[in-house]
Order: sequence, then C-alpha cells, then structure tokens
Amino acid sequence: MSQSEETTSGLRDMAAPTGESEPASPRRAFPSMSLSAEAAPFVPESQLSCLSEAEKHFSRCSAKLRALRADSVQLREQLNLLFDQLLSENYNKTLDASVNIRPEDVCSLLKHTSCLVPLSQEHLVVKFCQLVHHLLNQLKVIMDEQTLNVLLNYTVTALKDCSAWTHSDVVLALSTVVYGNGPHCQQQVSCLLSEGGLLLQYSSLSQQSMELRHVALNCMANICLRNPGQPPLDEQYRNTCFQVFLKTLLSLKPPDTDEHFYCVVIQAALKGVQYCLSGGKWKFGGGDELGSLLAALKRLMFQGTPGLSMEWPAVLYPAPLPQYEGVPSPKPAEPQAPSAPPKNATAPGKTSGNKKRKSKGKDKKTQPEESRGEEKDEEDKESVPALQRGEEGRGSGGTAPKPFPPLFYPSWKLTSSDSEFSDTEGNVQSKLRLSHVRVRQGALHCILAVVKAVENRTLYGYWSSFIPDSPTGGPPPLTLLTIILKDPSPKVRLCALQVLTAMLDGSRQFLAVAEDTAPPRTSYTPFSFLLATSVRELHRALSLALLAETSSQTLTQVIKCLSFLVANAPYHRLRHGLLTSLWKQIRPYVRHRDVTVRVSALTLYGAVVTTQAPLPEVQLLLQQPDDGSSLQDSALSWRQRNGEVQTSAASSKQSSCTQSPQSPCTPVEKGGSPPWLLKLCLSLVTQPREDHFDSEGGDTLEPLPVRLAALQVLSHLVRGYFSLTQASLSEIGQASTHCLGETDPPLQLHGSKLLEECGTGIILQYRAENNLPESSRVSLTQVVQFWSSVLSGPLTAALQNEQHSTLQASACDTLASILPQAFAQLPDKTQLMCITMLLGLTYLESSLVKMAAVRALGLYIRFPCLREDVMFVADTANIVLAALDDRSINVRARAAWSLGNLTDTLVANMQSVGADFQEEFSDMLLLKMLQAATRASADKDRVKSSAVRALGNLLRFLRESQMIRSAFQRPLEEALVALVKTVQSEATMKVRWNACYALGNAFRNPALPLKSAAWTHDAFSALCHAVTSCKNFKVRIESAAALAVPTHRDCYRDTKQFMCVWHSLVTALEHSEDTNDFLEYRYSASLRHKLSQALLHLLSLSQWQDMPSLGKSLAGDEGSGVKKHLTKFFSLEQTEEETDQERDSKGESFPPQQRIKSLQETLKRLKELNSNGVGLEELEGKETVANFLEELLKTCEVS
Repeated sequence: MSQSEETTSGLRDMAAPTGESEPASPRRAFPSMSLSAEAAPFVPESQLSCLSEAEKHFSRCSAKLRALRADSVQLREQLNLLFDQLLSENYNKTLDASVNIRPEDVCSLLKHTSCLVPLSQEHLVVKFCQLVHHLLNQLKVIMDEQTLNVLLNYTVTALKDCSAWTHSDVVLALSTVVYGNGPHCQQQVSCLLSEGGLLLQYSSLSQQSMELRHVALNCMANICLRNPGQPPLDEQYRNTCFQVFLKTLLSLKPPDTDEHFYCVVIQAALKGVQYCLSGGKWKFGGGDELGSLLAALKRLMFQGTPGLSMEWPAVLYPAPLPQYEGVPSPKPAEPQAPSAPPKNATAPGKTSGNKKRKSKGKDKKTQPEESRGEEKDEEDKESVPALQRGEEGRGSGGTAPKPFPPLFYPSWKLTSSDSEFSDTEGNVQSKLRLSHVRVRQGALHCILAVVKAVENRTLYGYWSSFIPDSPTGGPPPLTLLTIILKDPSPKVRLCALQVLTAMLDGSRQFLAVAEDTAPPRTSYTPFSFLLATSVRELHRALSLALLAETSSQTLTQVIKCLSFLVANAPYHRLRHGLLTSLWKQIRPYVRHRDVTVRVSALTLYGAVVTTQAPLPEVQLLLQQPDDGSSLQDSALSWRQRNGEVQTSAASSKQSSCTQSPQSPCTPVEKGGSPPWLLKLCLSLVTQPREDHFDSEGGDTLEPLPVRLAALQVLSHLVRGYFSLTQASLSEIGQASTHCLGETDPPLQLHGSKLLEECGTGIILQYRAENNLPESSRVSLTQVVQFWSSVLSGPLTAALQNEQHSTLQASACDTLASILPQAFAQLPDKTQLMCITMLLGLTYLESSLVKMAAVRALGLYIRFPCLREDVMFVADTANIVLAALDDRSINVRARAAWSLGNLTDTLVANMQSVGADFQEEFSDMLLLKMLQAATRASADKDRVKSSAVRALGNLLRFLRESQMIRSAFQRPLEEALVALVKTVQSEATMKVRWNACYALGNAFRNPALPLKSAAWTHDAFSALCHAVTSCKNFKVRIESAAALAVPTHRDCYRDTKQFMCVWHSLVTALEHSEDTNDFLEYRYSASLRHKLSQALLHLLSLSQWQDMPSLGKSLAGDEGSGVKKHLTKFFSLEQTEEETDQERDSKGESFPPQQRIKSLQETLKRLKELNSNGVGLEELEGKETVANFLEELLKTCEVS
C-alpha cells in the first residue's frame, strides 16, 4: 500500500465510529458528534467548494479534532496524525491572500485540543506546542481572554512538569501566546521572571543550549511588547527583562559557538531591548546602563564587518570630545571558518601604520556592478562586504596592497567566477551574511528606540560617539556615517539614516552654538567649533552618500536626513559654502525617475529657503541666473552607466574639496529675473511633465505629491524671500488659482495657502515699522490687480465647498490677508462679496470654518474703509457675540480676540469721529457686548485674555448718559469686579497683564465714577498688590501704569487710599531688582522708569490733606531710596524698550528735559497751594515735600 493510500485509510478509520468500518452510504460522510459549544460550525459541501485548499484542509482536520474525546480509542495515534497534517499545511496569508480562517475557529480548536493532550504524553505536548505556534503565528490570530488563559496555563504547567527536552518547543509556543499580551499575563509572568524562574534560567549566559536561550529571550521580548493603548508591563518585570537583554548584548561570542546561532540569540536580545524602549521614556537606570547599552549597540551595528579588529569600549561616557577608541589591533582576528573572507579579497577596513593612500587603479578581476537599487533581495545576493567604500583603502601591514578599484566602486560585489566557495559553502556564507545584516539592522533599530526614549539633553553627550566632529587624518572613526557610506546592505544604510535623522530632529537648540566664522584658535578648540565641524562632516558624508546611493528608498532617506540637518543647523554662524554646494548637488534629483525622490528633493529645497530666512547665502543662490544647462543633462543622471557615475562622483568630490567654503561663487545678478527655483516650482505645478521615463505620453501633469511639494516650496519662498518673488506675483497668483480650480482638495488647499502667504508678504511690506521705500514695495495698483484676479476666480467656489471644511477655513484666511488699502480700492461688488461670504460662513456647523471666518471679520473690522461703517460694525458684533457662546473653545478664543479688535475700533472711532459715532451705535448692542465680555472673562485663559481687553475698551467707550441708566449700572459693576478678580487671580501672566491694561484703559474714561463707586477701593488694592508682589515684571509695569492713569486727585479717594498707592509704588521701586529669573531682570530698568513716573504723577496731584503723610515718607528711609531712583530717572535717556512701553500706555514718550520741566511745574504748583485754614502739620509736610523736590531738581540740573 502506498503512503497516500495509507493516509487515506487512516483518515477513514478516524472518521468511522469506534469498532465499525466505514459504511458505504453517503449519509455517513460526516462523523457523528454530540452538540456542544465547542462543536465546529456546520459547513455544507456547496460552501466547501468556495474555500481555498488551506481552508478546506483546516476545516476537515478541525472537525476531526473536535470529534475526539479524551476517552477515544487510539487517541494518541489520531492526534499524532492530525497534528502532522495541520503542521504540514502553510496558512501564511502573505503567500495566499485567499486564506480566511476565522480567529474564533482557531481559538476554539486550540482550547479543545489542549484538553486532549495530557502532559504525560510529551511527544504530543511538543507537537501541540508546535501547532499553537504554527497557527497563531501564520494566521495572526488575536486570542480572546479565555483562550489566552487556557494556553498560558497549559504551557506554563508544561514547563514545570515536562522533561527538559520539550522545553524548547514549549517556550516557543509560550512566546507566541504572550506576543503583545504581556500586560494581561502578570500572574503567570511572575513565576517565570521571578528569581529562579525558568525563563531567567534559560536566557542566562550560562545556558549551553543556544536554541533554548534564543526562544527564552524571544519569549521575554514578546512579554515586553506593548501594543498601542495597552497598559505597560509591570516595571519590576520590565527591568528584569531589560537587564537580561543588556547582559546578552554585552557578552561576546563563546569560542565554541556557531556564529549563526550567536547572531540569532543577539537578534532576540535586540528585539527585546527595542520592545522595552518602545512607547515610553528611559527608566532603566542612570548613565552607566545607558552608556553600556550604547557601547554594545555601537559594536553590534558593525557586526560581521570583515577586516575589523577593534578593542571596543565596554561603556560610552557622555563627553563633548570624541570617545576614545583603541587603534585596530595588529593581531589577526580569531579564525572563524563560516565568516572567513576569500583569499583574493582585500580587507580595506583594517588599518595599519601606513597612512598613505593607495594609488588609484582598476582591478582586472572587477566586473561592472549591477545597480543596487534594482536588486530584489540585496542581502541574499551580496558577497563578502567590505568596510571601506571607495573613500579609504588600506592593506594589512606587511603585505603589498592590491590595486584599488575606482572611486565609489563597491569592492564587495564579486561575480561567480571570482568566488572561491563551493555551492554549499556559498549557501552557508549567504545565510551568515543575512544574519549579520539582521544584527546590524536590529542594533540600529535599538539605537533609534534609545534616541526616542532618552531626553535630548542627555543624548547630546553621546553625539561624538555616533557623529564625528573632526576630519581626522588617522584611522577613520567608526560612526553612523561609516555605515551610511560603506555598509553593503541598503536596508542597513537606511536604518542608519533613520537614526541620524532622529538625532537631528529637534537638535536646533543644541546646534545653535556651533560657529566657525571666528579666527581659529591655537591654544584650544572651542566646543562651538567642534559642533561646527560636526555639521560640516555631516554635510560632507551625506553629500557623498547622495552621489553613491542608487537604492531609491535609501536615497530618499538621505535627502530627508539632509532636510533635517538644514532645518536645525545655524548657517548664519557658519562659513558660507555648505548650502551652495548642497543647492547645486540636489538640483538633478528634482527630475529623478522615482516620485518619492523628487518629492524629498523639493522638501530639501523648502528646508533651505526656510532656515533662518532671509539668509544671505540663500539670497545669493536665489539670485543666480539659470545657466541654461538642462536639468536632465547632469552628472548624476540615473540613466548613466556605472563608469560614468563614478567619474562624475570623483570629479564632484574633488571640486567640493578644493573649493573654499569661505568664498562661494558670487552670482551675476540679472535684473528682474525670477529665481530658478521659483520657475521650476511653477512649471511643476502647472506645466505638463517631460516624459523622460513615463510611458503614458500626452499632456500629463506631474504626480500629485510632486505638485504639493512644489507648492510648499513656493509658500516657503514667498514667506522668507518675498522681495525676490514679488516680481512674479502675477504668475504665482495664476498658479494658485489654477490649483484652486482643480478637483483634488489637497491641491486646492495648498493653492489657497500660497495665496495667503502672498497676501501676508504684501501686508508686511506696507507696515510702517518696516520703513520700506515705496520703490521696493509691490505697487498698490499691482496689489489691487492681484486680488481682483484672485477674487474673480475659483476662490469663491472654495469658500462654498462645504464638503471640505479645511479648504473653506484656508480660503477664509486668504480673504483675511488682503491689504486694507487694496481692499478699499476693490469694486464695491467685490467688497460686498467678501463681507457677505465671511458673515455667512460663521453660521456653518464646522468649528474650523467658523473660527477662520470670525478671525477674518476681526481683521476686517480694523480696515479704515470699514471701521466707521456703523452697520458693518454692528453686524460683526452680533456674529462675534453668537460665536462667544459656541461649544468649541477654539471658536470662543477667536471670537474673544475679534471682540477685542472690534472694541479697539470703537475706541479709535471715538477719538477720530467723535461723539457722533457713539450716539449712532446701539445702546442695547453695547450692553450685550459688555455682558458677553464679562461672561467670557470667566472662561479659560485663552478666551479670558482677549475678553478682559475688550472689557477695558468697552468701559472706556461708555458715555456718562449710559452709565447712569439702570440697565447699565449692574453690568458695569460686574465688568469691573471681573477685571479686579482677574488681576488678583493666578491666571497666566498674559491674562493678568491684559487685565491691568484694561483697568488702566477704563480709568481713562472721565465719566467712570471712580470718586464714588464701591469697587474703586478693590481696583486700587488689586493693582497695588500686583505692583509689589507679582513675579512677572511686565505685569508690574502695566499695573504701575494703570495706577498713574487717573488725572484728578479725587479719583484716589481719601488720603488713606492715596498713600496706599504711594507706599506700594515706593516698595515696588525698592525691590525692582529682586528676582531670580534672568529673563525678568532685563525688564527691571523699564519697571523703575514706570514706577518713577507714577510717583511723580502722584506728587503732581497731591493736595494739602496728603502733605503730612508724604512729608513723613520723604523724610525717612523711603525718601532716600526714592531720591536715588528719581535722580536716575531724570538724568538717564530712555531705552527703546521703555519708550515703546510708554507710548503703549500713554501714547507719548518724554525725554529727560521734558521730565525736568514737569518736575518744575509740580514744584511750582505745590508752592502756589492756598494755605488759608491749613493746619501746622500740613504746612510742615508741604515744606518737607517742597525741599525734597528742590534738592532733587538741583541734583538733576548739576548732573
């Protein structure tokens, strides 16, 4: 009987009832079974025909397994056979996507089978564990809680009761069960990871079985894995696992261990470290653990590199200088048969005493290299890798060096005729190379996890161990750049680039001190120069990688890494030339055949024009005229053969090395010519692509990602270098309008944002503080034409596109960026369309659109042509009031900001138009605004900050006839109480500053009843407390300014209130330098200036009843301190900052001569006070005050 017939016979025996042969009747085709929850679902034969072979096989075997009971005859033989059949089938969905076996069927099968396999039948236990791993792993089953507990208890019990020879398979099944379920297995994990636990025993360094050690480490790694949203594993067990992983990584390969098995163990430990670090911060000890881990990872990221014999440090210590690494040992490495290099292969990574470069020449045995980017499986096809990759080549000491291949020629690629391995040896070497590649990948993935888990300031100390800070002339340091330039595996190079990118991300503050523009020092090397050297080394290495890389995926990461470098490096502190070289080198890649490479190249250009804009070097690059050379006719063309690429790479490297970075080529400016980058991006957005490598033909536009990247570069150009792009404003507007007219929402959105950037650039040119001559600005006629063209295009359709709220919001921002002077010259129909659109969009449900529309109205209310229109102001006020009650905090914040702008407009109209505007404005609407602002002042700080500003403006705008009305009296009192509470609160300093400003603004209203209101005492007390005790000096300055606003003595009420304000100002003046925060100390001069001004203001208003108290104050210790500060106030010139603050508070500034004149007038007024009926105490006080002012005046005149 053949084997297939035996199998068929066996299956029939299993399907037949016990003790009977299979009947011929088709009704007995399925085995009889009792109904239960564990029973397999009935599948009709008509549905079986629709299933894949794997599903049919699983269904048949599953039905037979479910039919078995613990008391079945020949249970062992039947289980054995069914296990073999299930294990023989491949259920991998990656190979057969049609496999669709339900997870609940698998869970039900495994739970039922676990009851059939007793732990005494160890062979069946092993097969069942293999089945658990096989099904869960290949079908990617997510188990329910009951299945998880059943399988956990079974495998853990099997580890305790079964013989040691089964433990390898049991632990493998356990690792599959706990994968991603570690937090749910705390009880079972405790017995495995506690002291003396089996997993700790099997994963220890003393474990002889590498296979058992591997599965134990893998199981511990899976326990530590945390899926998103899951709670982390208990810290105790996570730390235990981490220490085991770290010890494994620090240990060297035992001499009698196979290299492949050692790599497998290391891979499991690397995976465990990665899982421990994923999704959290570093919590595994101090610097020693981190340094030990980084040292081990650095050693392993060079695993399998031939010709490398290093004395690796056991610990990396944080230091600004490079970590010392021993010179490669002259002793040969320990011979290892599986990894020995071929006899005719040089080991250029091994260094010797000879530091002289080899002469260039061609190796006769070398064949042209196939492009690495076209390899389907790079790791499997690579021969013995070499450490050096064209830059350095050194032979071992004592032997004549072999001819060095051409520059960038990869010496690790050998044809079959060059290989000295047999087929069997070649397979062994291929597997070993693949293992080494996976170790290097794992090490780099772990370093990436460390970079993300460790704080930046801690990580910066280890930079020199992974990024070189000097182009040393001796043995090259082994860093990430070494791997990027010389590792034979594109995947490993990609991982190294990802690590470098993560290190550069967010490093702007660290790199900000880099500088090499100063003359070099001979006595010592400053840290700033070392950082600058690191930046230059990164540029040099990444530029070389850009030239040599042919794998599109890795090339994209190279350009992305350069983008992060450009975004974080301080080029304004570095010698010119770095960006110039990069600018020219990246240019051909905007026409690369791979879309992702083209997008990343454009992103890099965007980073260049964004960094520290406007940068003089970039400005020169943008002004360079196009030399007429085609972008495709470049030495870096992807279609050139290898020899041509090598020649161009060599020449490019030579030119980059010989050109002095201090003297970049000065471009010849071409009047009126738009930048090359601007023309390129415009063509990419609007013009049909040049089909050099696309087969579609026709007028096909560039792919969407390329067009979006080009639009982003245009936005960056307009934002940072508007003066260079303003000549092409019409073309940019046409391109943006073209994008708005297309159907892709992302393209429409970027087109709208580009228009907004254009509008913002125009507004910045017209700001008075920029002092830009009219000849350098875009003329008002051009601005009007620009917006007339835009507003007559598809922007209105974008405003009405309710399907894409983000696009609507962006279109609102575009309307908000219209220059006010240009808006006034637009046709009335166009103006009305803009206003109507914005008013209508505030009624939409989308909070994003509502927020943008309310913001735009808050800007329009300041337009000179609109702010005096009472109807428009009223319409805007009603919209803002409705938005203040919105449920979205973002909408309320924008509404409060717009209300602040609207009330600013009311005050401005009151001053420019006069009482007519106040009378026309609705009293009822004004009352609603006052009440809404009062309610908003109790909202979150984002809303409160603008609400209190609006309250101050409204209180200043109110007329006396309105204040005396009963409808206004209570809201008025509530508004002032709200301001007082805000000043006294623990809100953010911005909120408190605005509240102080608002009180001072309210005090400027002469109709405000400061003399009689009940809240006056609380208002002055709050300001006095703020001026003496607030930690923020800007709040103190504003509170002092508010205290000096009232212009009549009666506003300060009685002498007690007046002197309370005086003593508060004096106390604040004495402690004006008491702060531990350097950021606050810089405002101390401004604070003293404002306090001195406030004290003089009080003296100018003082009356007879104040003289006794003022005399006592000035005659004592307070007087000497006040005299010292006032003397400085009258003699010193104001700083620019003080002048600006004074203008903000009172609208004018006072030079020293005017201050002395004000002092003379105060003294004169004091002497002319009527003394009729005045007591002796008042006369004595007046004499003391007058003497104080006379002495102060004499001191100032002398100085």
